[in-house]
Amino acid sequence: MIKLQHMIGLPVLIMSTGQQVGHVKDAWFDEHWELSGIILDVGRRFLSATRSILWSDVVKCGEDVVFIMSEQAVHKALPADIQRSFHTGAIRLKDLIVVTTDGEQLGRVSDVYFSNEQGTQIVGYELTDGFIADVMDGRKWLPAPTDLDTVTLGENAIIVPAGSELLLEPVTASDSDI
Repeated sequence: MIKLQHMIGLPVLIMSTGQQVGHVKDAWFDEHWELSGIILDVGRRFLSATRSILWSDVVKCGEDVVFIMSEQAVHKALPADIQRSFHTGAIRLKDLIVVTTDGEQLGRVSDVYFSNEQGTQIVGYELTDGFIADVMDGRKWLPAPTDLDTVTLGENAIIVPAGSELLLEPVTASDSDI
């Protein structure tokens, strides 16, 4: 599984030349919260456009580096093109509250997970109840509902089916960055 926060900060290299085109700054999503691409930090200030790479142009996302095939994979994107992102867009996935249809808050999104085999769909959420609760009780992992019609991915909250609290699992210390 790919943990999104582990990608942040990784260098992005062209596989054939080893040239670095930047670092992963963020990830952006489509209206269904499927991973669309990564946003680069290229180290230049005052750029009018953000540098981005479509997820389909990522050859490999490893533990220490992200590979792309060529520099042509790097595109300019205006902020309006990237509405939903993990932590820098107009609509941010990080810190969204997760509530059940019964009105029970399960926590706030701390991180998201993707499966290498399942592509761009989020397979789980790491939830936090705040620093003190994380230290005392640890973070929780909630598998993403497989039936997307039962979940609402809104601008201010993620609403999951009633009973989802029974699916919560503890996140081990090696999986979390508390």
